[in-house]
Amino acid sequence: MAHINRTGKYITQPGGYKAFIPEPLPHKPDIKINRGLHKVLSNADRALARLDGISYILPNPELFVAMYIRHEAVLSSQIEGTQSSLEDVLKFEADKKKKPKDDRVEVLNYIDAMNYGLKRLETIPLSLRLIKEIHEKLMSNTRGGHKSPGEFRTSQNWIGGSDQLNIKQAIFVPPPVYEMDRALSNLEKFFHNTETYPALVHCGIAHAQFETIHPFLDGNGRLGRLLITFLLCQQNILKTPLLYLSHYLKANRSEYYDRLMAIRTKGDWEGWLEFFLKGIIDVSHQAAETARNIMDLQKKHKELIISKMGSRNQGLILHEYMFNHPFLNSTMVKKHLSCTPKSAISLLNQFLEVGIVEEITGGKRNRVFTYSQYLDLFQN
Repeated sequence: MAHINRTGKYITQPGGYKAFIPEPLPHKPDIKINRGLHKVLSNADRALARLDGISYILPNPELFVAMYIRHEAVLSSQIEGTQSSLEDVLKFEADKKKKPKDDRVEVLNYIDAMNYGLKRLETIPLSLRLIKEIHEKLMSNTRGGHKSPGEFRTSQNWIGGSDQLNIKQAIFVPPPVYEMDRALSNLEKFFHNTETYPALVHCGIAHAQFETIHPFLDGNGRLGRLLITFLLCQQNILKTPLLYLSHYLKANRSEYYDRLMAIRTKGDWEGWLEFFLKGIIDVSHQAAETARNIMDLQKKHKELIISKMGSRNQGLILHEYMFNHPFLNSTMVKKHLSCTPKSAISLLNQFLEVGIVEEITGGKRNRVFTYSQYLDLFQN
């Protein structure tokens, strides 16, 4: 017996549970971009264009992108239940002698997966093969590392329910494997069908369809959110990858899941797309404000360094380095500047005296410094 809407149908399986079989994209009848949705779409396009414009005037966008990616990695992983903070990850990067905890491995893997995917997209288009490569980066050596990293599932999975071991109690059952393969093939074609829908609508549909297919045994949520960034960059909507939706999705987690379920149960694509596009607007405004604040902070501290230490010193080089390494010690400074330990300590002490950095250990040996004014810009 099947319950059918335009997005797919629930089919009772031999085990007695109902699995959702998604219809191919684009759907028929098609998604309606009515006046209200069109207005939200226009606002999202404008907000994203303003953010993209700011990326052209950032003095060194690559430095800031690295921090945005870390922030996104933390938030996307927190949606899945990890506890690591941005500060935890940055502290580990500054002291790699310690073995990372499971939560930090998941966040660090997310960073690696994002960077790997963005680099690969410079030379090849988004594909199922690339998605599997990215998934392997994402899941290796994590708590889900035994669940076939880099391979699509060959068994049935399910989401939620009062009894995690009973598929009949599941909140949602994705398509069985033979239907999953068909749906993935269609989704791969849809990645490159950029003529049917406006770019942001296309991106929102692709993310939701991926989450519905749920092709991996673990890591589908994180991979699906990575997919948003990859699609935005592949379609050249963003020159620099500064937009990440996990902050919005985490803040609205219940509605996020409810909107995805409403696609499957009611065929409500329009409600999902309105939610998704409002997220684009919200996060674009936040990212643009953060970028402006970063530029103001950089200008303020650059001028302070020149006034206190002169323009021909290594302080300016260290200051730029700190935007990618906001937790640092004298060993890191010595290595980056190729200077003596005494010079590295002296430079950090000068930054401390003028209020650019803070020392967080309280000790006299093995001190760690933080560029807290910069980190605070990512704590909203």
